[in-house]
Amino acid sequence: MEKVTDYFGCNVFDDRIMKATLSEKVYKSLKRTIDRGTPLDISVANAVAAAMKDWAIEKGATHYTHWFQPMTGVTAEKHDSFISPAPDGRVIMEFSGKELVKGEPDASSFPSGGLRATFEARGYTAWDPTSYAFIKDGTLYIPTAFCSYTGEALDKKVPLLRSMDAINRQALRILRLFGNTKVKVVKTSVGPEQEYFLVPAELYAQRKDLIMSGRTLFGAMPPKGQELEDHYFGSIKQKVSEYMADLDKELWKLGILAKTKHNEVAPAQHELAPIYSTTNIAADHNQLTMEVMQKTAKKHGLVCLLHEKPFAGVNGSGKHNNWSLSTDDGVNLLSPGETPYENAQFLLFLVAVIKAVDDYQDLLRLSVATAGNDHRLGANEAPPAVISIFLGDELTGVLEAIEKDIPYGGYEKEKMQLGVDVLPKFSKDTTDRNRTSPFAFTGNKFEFRMLGSSNSISCANIHLNGAVAEVLKQFADELEKADDFSTALHDLIRRTISEHKRIIFNGNGYDDAWIEEAERRGLLNMKTTADCMPRICDKKNVDMLTSHGIFTEAEIYSRRDIMLENYVKAVNIEALTMIDMARKEIIPAVAKFASDTAKGVSVKASVSGAECKYEKRIISELSGLVDKMDEATSALEEAAAELKGIGEAVPASEFVRDNILPKMDVLRIAADKAETLTAEDYWPFPTYDKLLFGVK
Repeated sequence: MEKVTDYFGCNVFDDRIMKATLSEKVYKSLKRTIDRGTPLDISVANAVAAAMKDWAIEKGATHYTHWFQPMTGVTAEKHDSFISPAPDGRVIMEFSGKELVKGEPDASSFPSGGLRATFEARGYTAWDPTSYAFIKDGTLYIPTAFCSYTGEALDKKVPLLRSMDAINRQALRILRLFGNTKVKVVKTSVGPEQEYFLVPAELYAQRKDLIMSGRTLFGAMPPKGQELEDHYFGSIKQKVSEYMADLDKELWKLGILAKTKHNEVAPAQHELAPIYSTTNIAADHNQLTMEVMQKTAKKHGLVCLLHEKPFAGVNGSGKHNNWSLSTDDGVNLLSPGETPYENAQFLLFLVAVIKAVDDYQDLLRLSVATAGNDHRLGANEAPPAVISIFLGDELTGVLEAIEKDIPYGGYEKEKMQLGVDVLPKFSKDTTDRNRTSPFAFTGNKFEFRMLGSSNSISCANIHLNGAVAEVLKQFADELEKADDFSTALHDLIRRTISEHKRIIFNGNGYDDAWIEEAERRGLLNMKTTADCMPRICDKKNVDMLTSHGIFTEAEIYSRRDIMLENYVKAVNIEALTMIDMARKEIIPAVAKFASDTAKGVSVKASVSGAECKYEKRIISELSGLVDKMDEATSALEEAAAELKGIGEAVPASEFVRDNILPKMDVLRIAADKAETLTAEDYWPFPTYDKLLFGVK
């Protein structure tokens, strides 16, 4: 039997392959670029390109592609072959450093938010040497950044790399204040847990809404949902187990550290969790994971649904973003440690995150905003749209003791003077977990739980990195000027706790009482994409993002428009699909069943003289519902037509929120009620019971 250790990373041009195929000089130069961001010499690029090509060809590759992440929400690729004509009419296989380092896809067909005119087509992809190249389907994939001819970022990787650089610069300033001169790089790491649904492919093919929008726009709940709680961590069905085993193998070949797999809460819902990676690599791996999940499902007669809310009435799917800060010598800066030096340093980084989350609630909320995730946030399985931080009782108690300058009850009966006394030793599981919190401290990392399952993790981490970098900068600016570092540090931490403790909440985030409490605290509750996305252009956000070089002002405004346009387009597609399904499938099916029932009543009454009370009641109810559906469909058609005339992104998104979505709800309510009264043989597409329980 083939061992995992034998084939793990076999399709990746990783450190092992580079050591074996590059000269020592080239390898060391490339490693400096990867580890420290030093410029890449063209001679090094040529040597790497030659080795990469030979390795890829030996693996059966005939093409290469610059693989990038435009603002479409999915990845993009253009394949070029290695062949080059030889004088004798044959071909040779070539790949240069220039081709490795830079590509030129057409930029005019990707979203730019007004940064580029349609006729301005030139764009560039630039190799990201920190993320390993890999082989898939006979092609060498080279992870790249994507920018316009004039240098604006047109993707999610460029701002992510910029944000990582920003937090690295500011974290190093803090470490230097603590006397640490050895650390050269501070990196953010992420482990994104991925939830998903599996449904039979033959049933998926009969649902126009799943095909067009990724979620069911109609569907009444079956007699059983998730209320018995028997699916979560339950025995995995054979077909699903075979899929998961195949998926693990394909991911492991690509060097993706898939670690955990299990059934999730809702029927047909599952989860995959990887081991942590540096944030940009984690982002690449997660995009690749979603692609491989969907591709592998097809081989097993299944379809993998990554929409945040594919089924109403049961849990939707999220993507928990486990975020931490670590040095290049392996120290986790969010781990409390055991010495006074480590304690004080930990507390400073901890309160920096607390302040960042409080100051930039709006940025974190909008970083996870999509049409799909709007249906999930605030539902009974997901955090509310209100941002808060869970610390647990013990750590909260420590912060309260520092703020009040009193002894901490669970430790020595003397005041905690930072840099002198030792913080109570924390085990990794010092407190219970809180799955209702959108931003929870879990021992040595924070779990940002608001991301939707189809989201790129780049957006959330761009804004999280930027917010924390800004606070670390403010702290460094203050502490570098201090005459007495220890006293200034103590005062800074105390003041920060006092000013930002409103964001800390250790209770039940699902409770309606919390929403009322959050409002009293002055926390934001932005329920929809239309509510929160425009706030990226607020002055404080523009100032922060531009000052750290994460975005230019033009890039910020472009992203607002792109994300709002995506929101409007997604909902518009759903509305048009509902209209199509209602007009062509649901209304005719219900009307036919009512008509056939009426004919039966006529025959039955003429033969036996029966009153046919049941049949008459059903006919009356269905006739009324047909009229309601017809009226709701017409109203939705009118609203969709009106939406076409709204050209600007912000008013269009507000119209979708206030007019399109409510009318979609009215149509769905009537149709779902009709489904419960219509004979199964008449209903035009597979119902929830078949979709949720159809995988055997």
